[in-house]
Amino acid sequence: MKPNKIFTLLLLISVICVNSQAQVRKALNQPFADQKMYHLGFSIGFHTQDMILSHTGFVGDNGEAWFSEIPSYSVGFSVGMIGDRYLNQYMNLRLAPTLHFGERRFVFKEQTSGEEVDSALKSNYISIPLYLKFSADRMGNFRPYFLAGGYAAVNIGSKKDDLLRFKQMDYGLEFGVGCNIYLPLFKLCPELKFSFGLTDVVNKNRSDLSDQDMIKYTQAISSGKTRMISLVFNFE
Repeated sequence: MKPNKIFTLLLLISVICVNSQAQVRKALNQPFADQKMYHLGFSIGFHTQDMILSHTGFVGDNGEAWFSEIPSYSVGFSVGMIGDRYLNQYMNLRLAPTLHFGERRFVFKEQTSGEEVDSALKSNYISIPLYLKFSADRMGNFRPYFLAGGYAAVNIGSKKDDLLRFKQMDYGLEFGVGCNIYLPLFKLCPELKFSFGLTDVVNKNRSDLSDQDMIKYTQAISSGKTRMISLVFNFE
């Protein structure tokens, strides 16, 4: 093959390769979105609430000893706001006050007779978590991340004469993973979070009870610490 034909063939192959790369490589949406010093957003999602229970083994005057568990989980709804502060290329500081609407279903069982009492207790509260967000390198229009932090929560759903009542304040740790999906007008960020309460939230003072026989359910519980799994969608 003559040199000029070889040169022409190599040039043609080069043009085809460059054109193929240009077709495969997509344009980046919002290439500077992560470099804003501050930005806001909102979130909506779903969650399930749990509680780690410890029991006293208390035996009443009638010989009854009650124990409790949460046998199944109910899906709740969450909605919140996001305030984000850029720290460096890989880290952000994030405040995300969120309102959670949910419930926990408790089943109490008497150890000897096997008698069971169940109750679905509303559990609505405002959570104010503060996170450090650690992001990986951006890959096209996707960027995975991990976040960790602590939260304070205010209970707004407790009622008088419930089988159990919970303290107004709760504190704990949260961890999560998610992924930024860069769309032309905003970022969509699916996020899975795990919350671990650190304090006993069971209210032992039941002066609100009109039927004092119900105090046995509170006396059966030594402590209760909250747990929650959340799947949220952030719009930023």
